[in-house]
Amino acid sequence: MFGLTPSARLRPSPFYDATLAEGVTAFTTYNNMLMPTSYGDPAAEYWRLINGVSQWDVAVERQVQLKGPDAGRLAQILAPRDLSRCVEGQGKYVPLCNHGGTLINDPILLKLADDLYWLSIADSNIWFWAGAIAAERGLDVEVSEPDVSPMAIQGPKAVDVVAHVCGDWVRDLRYFWFRETEIEGIPVVVARSGWSKQGGYEVYLCDGTKGTALWNLFREAGRPWDIGPGNPNVYERIESGLLSWGGDTDERTNPFEVRLERYIDLDVPDDTVGIAALRRIAAEGPARHQLGVILDAADIAGPGFHWREITRNGQRVGDMTNGIRSPRLDRVIGFALVSRECAPGDRVEVVMPEGPQPGTLATLPFL
Repeated sequence: MFGLTPSARLRPSPFYDATLAEGVTAFTTYNNMLMPTSYGDPAAEYWRLINGVSQWDVAVERQVQLKGPDAGRLAQILAPRDLSRCVEGQGKYVPLCNHGGTLINDPILLKLADDLYWLSIADSNIWFWAGAIAAERGLDVEVSEPDVSPMAIQGPKAVDVVAHVCGDWVRDLRYFWFRETEIEGIPVVVARSGWSKQGGYEVYLCDGTKGTALWNLFREAGRPWDIGPGNPNVYERIESGLLSWGGDTDERTNPFEVRLERYIDLDVPDDTVGIAALRRIAAEGPARHQLGVILDAADIAGPGFHWREITRNGQRVGDMTNGIRSPRLDRVIGFALVSRECAPGDRVEVVMPEGPQPGTLATLPFL
């Protein structure tokens, strides 16, 4: 058992005290913050997400704010996806790439106004990246990190809980769309989104002093639906085929290799970062693609693993980037980032510490 040394570089979230009261037992670090990863009963947390409603502290999904006359232009320069028809109250999933076409983050972009955008980021310093691009292009835009911290309400009963708190208008929100509002005087943005396939919402707290109050408000409102704490669930996300940037990607992964081609628009302006490389990759075809893999083994050691070599007919063809025993499939499954020569149905071996483990490549998602 290891402890965690306090540091000014490691920030708690506005919901930290509330998660302690819920009995959090483990954290990870993400965007220089603490993110809860367990409340002591992984099985209960998983099935709560699948069958009921789960409450998550995901304040680590920091917002990169673009504000000013050139905010929209900067957003389009950063995103190889057409934003010309994006309207206020709409969010879009946007793979961000560097100049070589490598995927460097995959945030949700939220348009709050013509001169105000948020990028709700995965675990990397996109604030620095966006600021550098803005300065290099001479744009009139301020790049900052606002006092905004998401809390997620996820699961098939999430809609009932959030509607009970906010009103039935939330039932009509389209996926990735959002509305600015207040909940008992607490300023929030309510978005239909979240890192699960079970449905739900992300409630963006816009006053970091109100974290415990907002948490407890939803906790009390959700009691009739047996709400309980949870976290972005590795078992559900693998079953559902959800990409983890930085977990399932490496320093050369491009969007076409990890099933994000539908979020790339090759006809965006030529000054979009990475678009020239992405056009070339699209024309030539990516070297790898992401598939599922199902192992023959009945179980694996530990709760999961990452980046194990995959061979086919004795030759290395790629890597298994994650792996878990699926509660719903009762099989060991994971993602494979492998050569384009590989296809679903191919027999492969995953090189594990205990020896090669045979398995079969499959299409994603599993469920």
